[in-house]
Amino acid sequence: MTGNSPPHKLLLRTAGRSDLDSVRLLDVFAAQRRQLCDDLRSLSPEQWSAPSRCPGWSVQDTVRHLGDVTGAVAADPGDRMFDVTAGFDPRTTPRQWLAASAGESPADTLDRLVTTTEKALAVARDRLARDDRFDVVLPYGPMDWTVQALHVLWDSWLHERDIFLPLGVDRPTDPEATSYATAYGLLIAAAVAQKFGAQVRQRLELGGDGGGVFEVAADESVTLTATLTATRAATAGPPATEVTDALAGRGSAAVLDGVPDGSRTALTVLATFFTTPAEETAV
Repeated sequence: MTGNSPPHKLLLRTAGRSDLDSVRLLDVFAAQRRQLCDDLRSLSPEQWSAPSRCPGWSVQDTVRHLGDVTGAVAADPGDRMFDVTAGFDPRTTPRQWLAASAGESPADTLDRLVTTTEKALAVARDRLARDDRFDVVLPYGPMDWTVQALHVLWDSWLHERDIFLPLGVDRPTDPEATSYATAYGLLIAAAVAQKFGAQVRQRLELGGDGGGVFEVAADESVTLTATLTATRAATAGPPATEVTDALAGRGSAAVLDGVPDGSRTALTVLATFFTTPAEETAV
């Protein structure tokens, strides 16, 4: 789905099966990561050490983090890398992982990211070819391992923006990667809201690159049905990129001002969680 491709459907659930074009997902992730690595090669030493949007992290720290999590694209059965019951906390655990690559040069950081990405994609594609399906544990519960690959794409999409927006580097948005990132951002926002006792049942029409129609429902489980588009044509509704940023605690939640109060409050629980120090939040 590139350029002005026709819409396609995406259905995700946190209970039961997940309807996801996994082959296409890996292709989109591979393209997003390839472009990211190409762009990172052009950075100066000063840019590598510049601050990113992640508090306390430089550009290199952010890329080191991407190297840490990329292997999850090809997670093993029962993987608990993102399992909150095993101690994972998105506000603290990734910082602990960085200790393993302390002192790494930017060149080595980038080489590790490239190598890890290629290996993870090779394993994941082989598994799809063999129709090898199993569950891993994500922050909101067990899911098919392919959804963990979507989680990593979302993480990569966010951190790409964390790196380049503060640098003032004008880079084109990949509308297809944005579609997937927006869908997953809404899914996980609704799932986290549910865990904090808030429910969401909302239809959102988002515009701009990667926009589309997203219907999310969170009660006993969470379901997201989306008609996604990948086009650079102007579309009515808040921009998908800004909404996805806001859901993850980047940018202003004012982009959701057109959403009814109950759904807007629920969808911003995740952003509040991300921006609250770990010692101040009871999960």
